[in-house]
Amino acid sequence: MIPCINTLLTVLGAESISFSDKFSLDFLGIPLFDAQSLWLLLLRFTFNTLVCWVIIHFFYYKKSSRRDYYTTFLLFSVTIFLLIFLLDNVKIQMGFALGLFAIFGMIRYRTESVPIREMTYLFMLIGIAVINGLAMSVSYAELIVTNGIFILVTWFLECNTIIKHTAYKVILYEKIQLIVPAREKELIEDLKVRTGLDINKVEIGNIDFLRDVAYIKVFYKTVNGGLPSETKISSIRSEENY
Repeated sequence: MIPCINTLLTVLGAESISFSDKFSLDFLGIPLFDAQSLWLLLLRFTFNTLVCWVIIHFFYYKKSSRRDYYTTFLLFSVTIFLLIFLLDNVKIQMGFALGLFAIFGMIRYRTESVPIREMTYLFMLIGIAVINGLAMSVSYAELIVTNGIFILVTWFLECNTIIKHTAYKVILYEKIQLIVPAREKELIEDLKVRTGLDINKVEIGNIDFLRDVAYIKVFYKTVNGGLPSETKISSIRSEENY
């Protein structure tokens, strides 16, 4: 009885394979529809986009509120993932994929100086997309744990309750008589009153005795997890004169 069942299953399997080969959808040797590859693409794309969105929305955008970088980061992630995933499917060598990663990782925008925080997030998101697009030989558990590590490390570094963030501003100061080391406490108190910031340290930069002004870099504690002001455009311009 059992040999008969095995024979029947073998015949049915052979017929199903023959039927699949006869009615396969392809054009010039390229399949028009591959269900397995399509589901794999959709699954990995959804997972990669979800991880990148969580990092961008809950860690980066929560402090910076920069919609332009929000869009840029997501589009970079989607583009890199699809590029790496499809290139891996056509068996492009690993060196070429890593070369693309290096090119996108070192890119600099010419229209505006990109702050280090934005460049760091961009590099990390590119790395996540490359990992999710290339990691075909690892288990899904390893892939989930790897992406989870990215999220946890980002949360740890961005959490103000664990790591206290200190921001700074470059200020053009006119009370030049207070910049001497002996009157540093008076200088800090005056800056606290006039700026409303919780200043804990100051550094004296360029001094212009002709105009009786000096550039001062003031360090202060951020409030409610606010974005450090060194990433603001006005501070970047002031930094050039510091």
